Amino acid sequence: MPIAFALINTEIGAEDEVLKELRKVDAVEEAYVVFGVYDIVAKIKANTIERLKEIVAGNIRRLDKVRSTLTMIVISE
Repeated sequence: MPIAFALINTEIGAEDEVLKELRKVDAVEEAYVVFGVYDIVAKIKANTIERLKEIVAGNIRRLDKVRSTLTMIVISE
């Protein structure tokens, strides 16, 4: 089962709002507001790589107040 980590930048001050919306996405297993270059880190799990791409492009990137994402697909556990 493919796993990915998404590093997310939000509009200033929108971290908690985006985090709340992220946690509503079924495939998002964990999500945290963090300090550093990115505002949120999310762990995503899906049945296929294609579904993982759909979740990132169709659900996460389209959330209001998400400015950018960087997705890292896990290749080894």
